[in-house]
Amino acid sequence: MEFFIILFAKIIEVSLSTVRTVFIAKGMKGYSSIIAFIEVLIWLKVVSVVLIGLSENPASMVAYAIGFAIGNYIGIWLESKLAIGLITIQVIVDESVGQELAGYLRSSHNVAVTVMHGEGRDTNRSILILHLKRKIKDKVIDDIEKKVEKALITASDVKAIHGGYGLIRK
Repeated sequence: MEFFIILFAKIIEVSLSTVRTVFIAKGMKGYSSIIAFIEVLIWLKVVSVVLIGLSENPASMVAYAIGFAIGNYIGIWLESKLAIGLITIQVIVDESVGQELAGYLRSSHNVAVTVMHGEGRDTNRSILILHLKRKIKDKVIDDIEKKVEKALITASDVKAIHGGYGLIRK
C-alpha cells in the first residue's frame, strides 16, 4: 500500500512542478507561488517516508522514481490541455494565396494577421504573422493546412505581448 501512496503522491507533486515551471516562464507569479507551496508540502512528506523506510522497504525508492517519471509526462500533458498563454504563428505561402488566407483567418477566427512580402527561391511569398491564444492554436493550424496545401507553418510561445488586436494584457 505504501508503494502506491508514494507513487501517486510523487506523480501529483511532479505534475504540479512541471505546470509551475511553465507558469514561471510565462511570468505568472501568483499561481506559481501557490503551486510551489503545495508541491513542497507533498515533496517533504514523500521524501521523509521514502528515506525513513528505505532499509525496510527498498521498493519505495522504485515507486518514487516511477512516480517522478510519470509525473513529468502527466505534467506536460496537463499543461498542454490548459494551453495558457499566447503563441505566435508564422505562415509562409505562395503570394497568390496570402491575402485570401489572411482574410479567411481574420473572419473565421477573429485573429489579427499581419501580412508581409517575402522572396523565395523561385517565387514571391506572403508571410503571415498571427498572435493568438494557445487554446485556439490547433484549430487555426488545422484550418491553414486545409486551405493551403504547401504552407510552411512555425509556432513559438510568447511570454508577453503589449498592445495588438484582441491581445491587450490587463
